[in-house]
Amino acid sequence: MSAHLGNSLSAKALLEEKPMVTIRVKGGTPCGSESLCPTCSHGHVIKGFRATEEEVFCRFFYVEREIRFAVRECTFYEDKRLASKAEMEDIAWFLTTRKPGRAVGFVSAAQFRAEQKAGSSSTSDSLTRKQE
Repeated sequence: MSAHLGNSLSAKALLEEKPMVTIRVKGGTPCGSESLCPTCSHGHVIKGFRATEEEVFCRFFYVEREIRFAVRECTFYEDKRLASKAEMEDIAWFLTTRKPGRAVGFVSAAQFRAEQKAGSSSTSDSLTRKQE
C-alpha cells in the first residue's frame, strides 16, 4: 500500500510542477479575428441586420476599395479613437515668455495665436515705419 501511495504522490507532484520553458512561435497563425477596419479612420463599414451582411471599404486609396477579409495588419492604419497631430496641436498649451527676463508660463492655443498675430502686426508696423 505504501508503494501505491508513493506513486500517487509523485504523480500529483508531476501534475503540479510548472513548466520551465515557454515556447513562442513567431510568424505562426495569429490569435483572434477582429479586423482593424472598424477602428480605422479610412475604414467604411456597412452592416446589415444579419451577421453575414457586412461590407467593408478602404477610403485611403483614390477609389474606395472593397476589403473582402478581416484585416490583421495594414500599413495605412490610423486609429480613429486616438487624436491626430492636428487635433493635439489645437488643444495644446504653449510655453511662452513675453519679455526677456520674465517668467515662463503656459498659455492656451487661442491666446498664443492672438499673441502671435499681435506680435506680427507690431513687427510689420515697425518694418513699414523703418522703410518710410
